[in-house]
Amino acid sequence: MFEPVAAFSGFSVDDLAKNKEFYTKTLGLKVDDDTMGVSFRLPGGGKLFMYPKENHQPASYTMLNLVVADIDKAVDELTSRGVSFEHYEGMYQDKKGIARGNNEHPSPSIAWFKDPAGNILSIIEGSQS
Repeated sequence: MFEPVAAFSGFSVDDLAKNKEFYTKTLGLKVDDDTMGVSFRLPGGGKLFMYPKENHQPASYTMLNLVVADIDKAVDELTSRGVSFEHYEGMYQDKKGIARGNNEHPSPSIAWFKDPAGNILSIIEGSQS
C-alpha cells in the first residue's frame, strides 16, 4: 500500500540567494539550507522547497498563499518593505491591490505579489484553518 511518510511542495527560482533573502527578510519565513536548495518552514507546520533552475519560468498561478489576520496591515507592511502588489483586470481590486470579499463577491480578501523570480504569491485574510 502507498503510504507516504511526509510531503512538501517545491518551486524553482532563477537566483537562489536573491530569493532566499526575499523570503527570509521580506516575508520573515524560516529556512534550512539544503545541498540542492532551501527548505522553508511554513506557518502551521508545512514545508516548501525552493531550488535554482537555469531555465526557470515563473509560475503563472498563485503558488503560495500566506494567511494573515489583517490584510490591510499586511499590505502596508510589505509595501514598506518594497513589495509591489499586482493588479488584475476584473478582480475588483482597490488602489492597494486588495480584492475584497463582500456580498457581491463572496470570497476572502486577497492581494497578489511576485517574488524576485516572478512567481506569484498572495496574502489572504482569514483564520489559521
